[in-house]
Amino acid sequence: MTPPAITTAVQDGPDIIETVLVAVLVMLAIAMIGCLARLLRGPTLPDRVVALDLMGMFAVGVIAIFSMLIGQPMLLGVCLIMGLILFLGTAAFALYLERRARP
Repeated sequence: MTPPAITTAVQDGPDIIETVLVAVLVMLAIAMIGCLARLLRGPTLPDRVVALDLMGMFAVGVIAIFSMLIGQPMLLGVCLIMGLILFLGTAAFALYLERRARP
């Protein structure tokens, strides 16, 4: 026989998970605002590109959490492809900076 406290925790489980996911969405939104500030104020081009890349990664996180909230795992494929494209963009920019720095 399951103790009543555990039974109550199991029944409240989805509500707690949804609350945590919404809290994470809020934190990601705040982080994206910080990245937007860096993107607009960034003193150098690499600062701005890193901020833009980070905003993209946060967007991937938002899409993944939204996918979990609505129960649609199809959006996780979008996250995977978007992450790969962001990685390639960052690698291409790093290569550009390296070639530009050469005399």
